[in-house]
Amino acid sequence: MCGILAVIGKDLEKAKIRSLSKRMSHRGPDESGLKITEKGYVLAHERLSIVDLTTGIQPIQGTSSAWMVHNGEIYNHMDLRNNELKHHSFRTTGDSEVIVHLYEEYGYDFVDMLDGVFSFVVVDGDDFIAGRDPIGVKPLYYGTDETGALWFASEMKALADHCTEFAAFPPGHYYTPETGFVRYYKPDWFESKKAVQPADLTKLRESLIEATRKRLMADVPLGVLLSGGLDSSLTSSIAARLIEGSGQKLHSFSIGLDPEAPDLIAAKKVADFLGTEHHEIHFTVEEGIEILSQLVWHLETYDVTSIRASTPMYFLSKAIADKGIKVVLSGEGSDEIFGGYLYFKNAPSADEFQKETIRRVQRLATADCLRADKSTMAHGLEARVPFLDKAFLKTAMEMVPESKMPVTYDGVEKYVLRKAFDTPEQPFLPDEVLWRQKEQFSDGVGYNWIDQLIEYASQQVTDTQMAMAESKYPVNTPATKEAYFYRELFHKHFPQESAAKTVKRWIPKWQKDLDPSGRANETHVAPGMKKEAVKV
Repeated sequence: MCGILAVIGKDLEKAKIRSLSKRMSHRGPDESGLKITEKGYVLAHERLSIVDLTTGIQPIQGTSSAWMVHNGEIYNHMDLRNNELKHHSFRTTGDSEVIVHLYEEYGYDFVDMLDGVFSFVVVDGDDFIAGRDPIGVKPLYYGTDETGALWFASEMKALADHCTEFAAFPPGHYYTPETGFVRYYKPDWFESKKAVQPADLTKLRESLIEATRKRLMADVPLGVLLSGGLDSSLTSSIAARLIEGSGQKLHSFSIGLDPEAPDLIAAKKVADFLGTEHHEIHFTVEEGIEILSQLVWHLETYDVTSIRASTPMYFLSKAIADKGIKVVLSGEGSDEIFGGYLYFKNAPSADEFQKETIRRVQRLATADCLRADKSTMAHGLEARVPFLDKAFLKTAMEMVPESKMPVTYDGVEKYVLRKAFDTPEQPFLPDEVLWRQKEQFSDGVGYNWIDQLIEYASQQVTDTQMAMAESKYPVNTPATKEAYFYRELFHKHFPQESAAKTVKRWIPKWQKDLDPSGRANETHVAPGMKKEAVKV
């Protein structure tokens, strides 16, 4: 993973471009690259080397005049090299170069051929194309400056104070000067009525295993983020099975306020069960509060849920990077796909349940994907998310919603996923973890984290400030003192109105208490659920 910056239509000084690109040096601490084309277009790159450690420096030139920068991983790059691009000569052995050759081979009509996560810009004379992966696992922003030049960057901080208008690049789209924005990713499951497939537990299990297998592609040490919840535990278990016998040791990492944190207790059970080399990290509430301003600068959001959950992830990522690990698997996306958040239990109908899962998956780029990417990349660590694999999404999102609804199974959320991996002959996880109730990450690290954070943030904001909140912040006006405090931190770093508009707030539906903590839902109870609620 890396940081990219492209400026189309303005010949900036190299020193200026380098300084702007270096604002994202945390994303790519290994090496930097810069290319100014004959037309004066600029491509800059900060590289975190994961695949092809020696020849993969960017920008990368195609066969002739095209140049490219890319952030992400293309998991099917070898298939593309050996088939669609078998007549092309390659300069590198890495995954990124296939993008520029696909452009040379197919013009604009190639983006949906990529299986992976990505943001990229290809420049060829006056022509160019920019694109972002289907769900928005990797970030990308675009804007225009006062001269009309078009900017693209992995993070907002590289363009915010140079562009008069800017926004988040929409996931699943590409942009060209000829077409404008084009949605290339249009799966059937975008329509709720297309969810008609019966639950196939074997297919579901095999699809997630294959999605995880793809994401083991790396030339560097691999780890897993292990919260002890269902999703991270499943990806950890699958990874442990896939690398068994390879001689590679799987490192697992978890974090909490103290050894009694719910996540740490569950994570230790999983690590012992899988035989991983386990690392347990602790942080204090005071340490979390101390880094909030720097965290908001990295995250580029003021969303309450994202900040609460990103703080422990930020500390955990630093500890992982300090141990020399560059790639980790993570469980983002599962709760959106399967309706795992506790508020889904209150869905009024199957169709509304399905529509909400679609909405949540489509907005992952503004929430969990943003948090996972920017919390980890703040320390040069790449997070890979098997649940957001295109093939797995098709399998899971096209199932009839009744097969995923908690009400079908005596209130057990994500029952169909749990049951798919409930294989007593060769168990993937201990029963008490496989059937553990959902804890949102910000709660699972220790309930005191949220409680004391709310108390601290509220003390920083006066009643007078809250009374004037709408006039000061008309876009996404903060509704609580905690939200106002985060908004102040964000405004200090990103005062532009365009910046405020890039943020989408995570708010639960169908519950009285709109605090995003899972504990705010009336169905939150102590761990322990029924394994045999209903057969599928």
